[in-house]
Amino acid sequence: MIQTFFALALAGGLFLGMLFLQEVGRRIGVRRMAQDPEGAGTGTGATETAVFALLGLLIAFTFSGAALRFDGRRQLVAQEANAIGTAYLRLDLLALDARSALRQRFGQYLDSRLAVYQKLSDIEAAQHEWARGVALQGEIWTQATAACRAQADPSSCMLLLPALNGMIDITTTRKMSTMTHPPTIIFVLLFGLGLGCSLVTGYGMAGSTQRSWIHMIVFAAMTAVTVYVILDIEYPRLGLIRMDAADQVLVELRESMK
Repeated sequence: MIQTFFALALAGGLFLGMLFLQEVGRRIGVRRMAQDPEGAGTGTGATETAVFALLGLLIAFTFSGAALRFDGRRQLVAQEANAIGTAYLRLDLLALDARSALRQRFGQYLDSRLAVYQKLSDIEAAQHEWARGVALQGEIWTQATAACRAQADPSSCMLLLPALNGMIDITTTRKMSTMTHPPTIIFVLLFGLGLGCSLVTGYGMAGSTQRSWIHMIVFAAMTAVTVYVILDIEYPRLGLIRMDAADQVLVELRESMK
């Protein structure tokens, strides 16, 4: 909820700032035309083209990157579900008493993994669940290695232990994916270009005696909405665009363990 409000506040601020700078640009243009009617628009076309091209390029870059990261995070959820499911199935290679205890731990571990990402809006609670999951990983690994040493035929553990290792490794990959975002300077530049283009747009409207409110509002609104969507996709656990549907594979896996 906090992230959604923050993104909406940024987008709203960008919208208002763009409208304001379009008006400022228009007044500067009107004053310049009054002073130099023939030279006021000389050479402005190339500048407008370059600035708008930069804005379009940056929007395309950030939007495409955010969409790719969003898709990558969904793929990692499926990979973790596969890793946990494979390790869970290979518990059948162990003796019955060791298998039962480990299956119980697996259920607790999967509950913890789901809770980490469901509680991301509360960083402290998410960190607590992360620590709980790490502790359960240690317990699972310790119990599994002890059961392997007790096996009459330890060759079966050559299948189980690598699967457990893969299940543990994917958690670090998912954590890094969640923390991966463009540098803050990219977003600062995106906002700066949006405001700069508004100033140039307003200057270009100076030749008209009436303000074109439709053009001014549509340009500011579409740019602000696009920036909001980019921010929301970058943080899919905190905004309106969610990854809850991707977690369904983990929920279904948990149901199969009962």
